[in-house]
Amino acid sequence: MSQPKPVLCRYYYADYHRGRATEECRLIKRNPDSRPWNRSLCDTCPVPDILLHTNCKEIALEATVVKKWGVLERVEVYAICAKHFIELEDPMYCPLCAEE
Repeated sequence: MSQPKPVLCRYYYADYHRGRATEECRLIKRNPDSRPWNRSLCDTCPVPDILLHTNCKEIALEATVVKKWGVLERVEVYAICAKHFIELEDPMYCPLCAEE
């Protein structure tokens, strides 16, 4: 039996204690306008890379599950710098944080 690849994301939650099988993405769960989350979305989700490589120390993220081409589901991310209150076009780079 093969096990899924481990998820290294601060928003992923899993509880298997005493027979439970609870898995969820707490970032997507906060967004009521999102499509339902499933575990396979974590394999292509950009959030762990954004959190690891961004130059913004106070980044705020919002994630949404969207359908691409009517078939494939993927995670789209909306990011703002909470320190400077600006929307980030590229979540990996905040121009005002880079100046500091």
